[in-house]
Amino acid sequence: MTSNVSSTNSQFLSLHLLETLVAVLPVRDENGAPKSIVYGGTERHMITSQARRRAERVHTRNRANAGLGALAGCRTGVRTREWALITARALASEHGWDMDEAVRTARAVLEATGLKFGDPAKKTVANLTKVLLFAPSDAGTRIAAHIDEQAETIRAWTEEYLAAQIEAAAAAKRKKGARKSTVPDEQSASEGGGTESAAADAKLPALPGATRAAVLTALAPRDAVDIALYGRFLAEIADSPNVDGAVQSSHAFTVHEAEQVDDFYAAADDAKLDRKSNALDFLEAADDAGAGMTGYQSLITGTFYRHAVLDRVKLRRNLQAAGMSAQEAEEASVAAETEFVTAFVDAFPEAKKNSTASTGSLPALVLAFEGERPYNYAAAFQAPIDENPVDKDGEGPAGPAAVKRLLKHHGFVSRRRPDIKASHVLTYDPQIDELLSTLKDTGARVVTSAKELTA
Repeated sequence: MTSNVSSTNSQFLSLHLLETLVAVLPVRDENGAPKSIVYGGTERHMITSQARRRAERVHTRNRANAGLGALAGCRTGVRTREWALITARALASEHGWDMDEAVRTARAVLEATGLKFGDPAKKTVANLTKVLLFAPSDAGTRIAAHIDEQAETIRAWTEEYLAAQIEAAAAAKRKKGARKSTVPDEQSASEGGGTESAAADAKLPALPGATRAAVLTALAPRDAVDIALYGRFLAEIADSPNVDGAVQSSHAFTVHEAEQVDDFYAAADDAKLDRKSNALDFLEAADDAGAGMTGYQSLITGTFYRHAVLDRVKLRRNLQAAGMSAQEAEEASVAAETEFVTAFVDAFPEAKKNSTASTGSLPALVLAFEGERPYNYAAAFQAPIDENPVDKDGEGPAGPAAVKRLLKHHGFVSRRRPDIKASHVLTYDPQIDELLSTLKDTGARVVTSAKELTA
């Protein structure tokens, strides 16, 4: 299996980005507060790599599905717990199955393949897998087609499988009742042994080999380019391939000390205000005084540094391992690299997008270059930027100051690392564009589009 990149390109494409965000909340912790880290002795705001990666992955998928960009028309993946429902809908809409039977059958087939589902007694999760499964978008359709093709065999197997489950659950219930009558409640509780686990341990009829193979093939990464890019991990089915993604992503953090604002808001009740405006006396108007709802929301502002790396060799290997020829993998990899860079520049997490317009942000600077290893420049901002004016021993506004630091850092490193090459910078800020014309020895060429950032 060959997986070498072009002789003119290095293995790793490193991307570095600076962006200034004002009064946003792209990601929150379990308490609804902004996430933060301590770095260089000061607290910084943080946007997690998970939030960024999802935004970039969905951006790439949506463009491909809409026929836009270098991956137009290419297959992409879907990460969901609803594969049984997706398969059932395909059985009902494309093959005429009754929906209830389709759901029972699809769940049984996927469960017998190795996926675990929610508690059957809880309707909200009964037909959802316990873990998110990242698989090609047509996986449900392919599984449904096989089930319908083998309908007679699978219907008989499903009846036997569900009957065995019911019997196992009943036996577990009888065993649990007998144990409760002979041991104290505390001991019985500590021993566990619920009906769900007992049913799982029971001897259930094995899924027909051809059907299991068809399900594994449908769930395999195949030609879904975003699975090759971002990877997936599926521990529940040992013989379903996991994918070590070709993209590495860092958490974004502010290049200066963080300051959080708790914004008080008051939401109006339209009906109350309408009555108040039409009131005939002061007492009647007083009855409808006050806001309909009040509260606080946390907002963050700052200039963030973020970083990502594309391993070109790993991307090609992933695509070839999924079944592509070397030539197909090469063509798909070149297209995927272009879309990855586009998503890195354009995509943004959508949390609070309507109330903060955060998704309209554009980066102040993007730096891209090739190397024989990844390069992370977070160390350039270990000392937080002091935004006091220069004449007061500060560095001035964080945006321009961060650009100077980042490019100075890159110029210094690139003079000592001969493998760094093909360095490009892109800005969407006219002030930064003017600044770039005054900087020397940055080791990077200015470009005007995201497509030019990659060779």
